[in-house]
Amino acid sequence: MKSTTHHIAQQGKTMYALRKLTITEGRLFLRDPAAAFFTLVFPVLLLAVLGAVPAFRRTTPKLHGLSTIEVYAPVMVVFTLVMLAMNGMAPVLTAYREKGVLRRISASPVPAAMILAALTILYAVVSVVSLALVAVVGRLAFHIALPRAPLAFLVAFLLAAASLFAAGMLLAALAPSAKAGNAIGIACFFPLMFFSGLWVPRDLMPGVLRRAGDFIPSGAATDAVLDAWHGQWPHTGDLAMMTVFALVAGGAAAKLFRWE
Repeated sequence: MKSTTHHIAQQGKTMYALRKLTITEGRLFLRDPAAAFFTLVFPVLLLAVLGAVPAFRRTTPKLHGLSTIEVYAPVMVVFTLVMLAMNGMAPVLTAYREKGVLRRISASPVPAAMILAALTILYAVVSVVSLALVAVVGRLAFHIALPRAPLAFLVAFLLAAASLFAAGMLLAALAPSAKAGNAIGIACFFPLMFFSGLWVPRDLMPGVLRRAGDFIPSGAATDAVLDAWHGQWPHTGDLAMMTVFALVAGGAAAKLFRWE
């Protein structure tokens, strides 16, 4: 009985610590104007700019009967996830390690992995808010349909977040310093977004580039989210690629991650 009571009390302390860490990280996130702008405002702003171009609101056979703006809405969802993973998760964790924050947490009664959980929860919440803003603005301003296959969309979104956040954690595990983590994150951001279709919709890419993007988490994520958004179950290959990447990158990050 005492053992059970102690276990419940310990779980309560752990959840309290997780909640406090998540709230603290949320406050730090909101104090960074650039982070808040590029994850919450910029995707909606870019969608609005693209939607203001009449040609982008017209459907075209090249995009399988969709308009350019309908294709870009899912890209904005992936944009936020990549931004949080490459320019959020990686730089923050490497900076914490360099400043000794991770070492101090690992020496406290709070499980060291709690900081990883807090950041993951925070970034998941931010990505959901960004998704909601994109969906609402797209619907009200440009008549973009809301996701037509909710369950498929949830699966695609969760796997996209898992694979990209795992990539961010792996980068943080490998980067030798905060400056290196920031630089590598920025360097990885651009190719990830290129293959997601930010500059050229994936359907309009040359075959070789389109095929290469199928093996990159951001490319698979865009295709899966786009399929689910428009009422289709995502291609098995896209879901499998994101799942494998999440497991491999996440496992490697857990094995290689250094607390100091």
